[in-house]
Amino acid sequence: MINDMRNTENNIRRLAICLGILQLFIGIGAVPAGLAMIIDPSGRSLTMPLEMLANSPFSDFLIPGIFLLLINGIGSLIGGIASFLRNKLSGEIAIGLGIFLLGWILAQTVWMGIHWLHIMYFILGAVELILGLILRKKMP
Repeated sequence: MINDMRNTENNIRRLAICLGILQLFIGIGAVPAGLAMIIDPSGRSLTMPLEMLANSPFSDFLIPGIFLLLINGIGSLIGGIASFLRNKLSGEIAIGLGIFLLGWILAQTVWMGIHWLHIMYFILGAVELILGLILRKKMP
């Protein structure tokens, strides 16, 4: 009985650490990119021409940059901290962030076509969602 509890606690700890690392990776990449889009909505600083947005509802990168900074950036950093601390809401946070990232990437591919980064971040969003679902189920 005690060994089962220890195994469960160790599994939760490992799962939370993996999820936290994933969320920090996503957040650390999104914060500077989001800030760059907000500071220079033309996209020039990131070598992203405005023509990329031709099929989107946006005329520049300001609104996408705000979402990128706040949700995928700061949100993922907060989610990572919650996961490392094994906060009782860390599973729900990961589920929400994973769903948002999947939607974000799907919208980008509809508006801009597919790039290898879209595939990578779609996979990361799916993994985040799955880990969040597992963590939510296992958390006491």
